[in-house]
Parts: sequence; C-alpha cells; structure tokens
Amino acid sequence: MQQEQIRKDILNRLKTVKGHIQGIEKMVSEDKSCEDILLQIAAVKSSIEKVGALIVEEHAKDCLLKDNITPEEVNNILKTVIKFAK
Repeated sequence: MQQEQIRKDILNRLKTVKGHIQGIEKMVSEDKSCEDILLQIAAVKSSIEKVGALIVEEHAKDCLLKDNITPEEVNNILKTVIKFAK
C-alpha cells in the first residue's frame, strides 16, 4: 500500500474507534446491558489491534528495508514488535 493511503486508512480506523468509544460511553450512561457494552468493547479492542498491526507492519518494512541497517536498529525494531504483540 502507498504510504499516504496507509496513513488515511489508519486515520479512518482510529475515527471509527473513537466513534465506538463514544457509543460505549452513551451505552453506559443509558444503563444498557453489560453484554451489549462488552460486545462493543471487544469490537474496539479488535479495531485497535488491527490499527497497531498495520502500523507495526509498515514500520518494520520501512526500517528493515533501508540500506545499512545496524544490528542495534534491528534489535530496536524487534523490541517494538514484541511490545505490541504482548
């Protein structure tokens, strides 16, 4: 994917997450069922994980494909990927 298209995709996904969170706040204030609220929270978690995976993938590609990458830089990239994966 082209860099600008990826950025737009990430921003759209984050706007969607923001909308879901606002919906969850409304559900809580309206005393909706726990099951419905938890279902929406699961959707937000899934969306955030997809955004994070997209960012990690693009970050790793950009960093690992550059010329003269040092072992220290590879190690830092791997640490970032591992932190996200936890």
